Amino acid sequence: MQKFGLTKEDRDAGRKFPMLSERRNIIVIADEAHRTQYDLIDGLAANLRDALPNAAFIGFTGTPYRRTVLDSLTQVIHVDVLTEDCTRVAVSLLNGRVYYEARLAKVELPEEARAVLDTEFDEVTELAETETRERMKTRWARVEAVVGAEKRISDVAADIIEHWEKRRSALTGKALIVCMSRRICIDLYNAIVKLRPEWHSDDDNAGTIKVVITGSAADGPEFAPHVRNKQARRELKERAKNPDDELELVIVRDMWLTGFDSPSMHTMYVDKPMRGAGLMQAIARVNRTFRDKPGGLVVDYIGIAESLRAALTDYTERDRDRQEVGAPVEEALALLEEKHEILCELLYGCPWREALDSDSDRARIEAIMAALEHLLGASEMDLPDRFLHHARIAGQAFSLAVSSPEALRFRDDLAFFQAVALELRRARAR
Repeated sequence: MQKFGLTKEDRDAGRKFPMLSERRNIIVIADEAHRTQYDLIDGLAANLRDALPNAAFIGFTGTPYRRTVLDSLTQVIHVDVLTEDCTRVAVSLLNGRVYYEARLAKVELPEEARAVLDTEFDEVTELAETETRERMKTRWARVEAVVGAEKRISDVAADIIEHWEKRRSALTGKALIVCMSRRICIDLYNAIVKLRPEWHSDDDNAGTIKVVITGSAADGPEFAPHVRNKQARRELKERAKNPDDELELVIVRDMWLTGFDSPSMHTMYVDKPMRGAGLMQAIARVNRTFRDKPGGLVVDYIGIAESLRAALTDYTERDRDRQEVGAPVEEALALLEEKHEILCELLYGCPWREALDSDSDRARIEAIMAALEHLLGASEMDLPDRFLHHARIAGQAFSLAVSSPEALRFRDDLAFFQAVALELRRARAR
């Protein structure tokens, strides 16, 4: 696109870009089509149209646009079959439900600090790299100082550890932690490994947690262990995509929030103000379908709920889409309670509860066998299928609501149901 730029003298003189061809059989295809391709007033896109006035233009992008802006510029053809990201709006990126959970949102920004996070900042930092952001950092240093205070970082680190250890006990996979600045990324990493030193490793091929950030010549020595060249970042990305790799947590500021797909990634911890297209793209990192993954979970530490609602209004069309993104985690808890009740009813008449309460391994095995016999010997032929169906959904709901104390009261029963389901599948496979 930069080939279609004008000199300052040309712009000052009001000159347009010279026409290159009037042919109508020219097709211009733009991959990763962003603002550069639709600034039709005085930007590079306008110059390209002046150069090729009769060409047809096709853009492919995963970046969501406001419907009112996009619809006024061009005709939109919604194509899902080419690629997951070849879509009109962000909701087409979302393969499953995205649940929302508010945690330690203890930062109350004063009005003068909120003004720092204005539209210009959002737009520039969405795609710009280190140099531009560093020039602007004085405009939001006050906000960054509040969010990155030592006491608050320690609290967030402890809460993430507690939350993640519950999550990983119920659901195998990965998580992304999004921070407001590179300094906060490093401080949060240090706070986490202080509490869990076994998660740290100096070797990029080992370790449970890593920081992925860009670097600059002005960085201090504390940044050096976390700044990598392109090849090293690529290898780390492959580790994050591998569900069997020990790397589980990756701390980022902007990197990996677009163009990164790890189907096993199911949780995003957000401690950075985000909104609009950037927010919609970010949450799409955690909802790719994978095995029995119930959907993605966004854990909010800074208060993005209102921004999420606004983004859904701007970038989605269907009520169903808006319901499936940002669903409160309490819905998962309600679903767990419902499925638990159904599973208990499906085992009505089987004395499994008494055996389970005895806290004996032998009694537990006998209870599993009794439940298996109850299901396979029932007059209702579909009883085993119904039990497997509800047990699977209960397990998914538990993995989403596991951080809630209310969910933990179902843990032992759910473990029993899962054991019965496993034996049931084995019996039917013989």
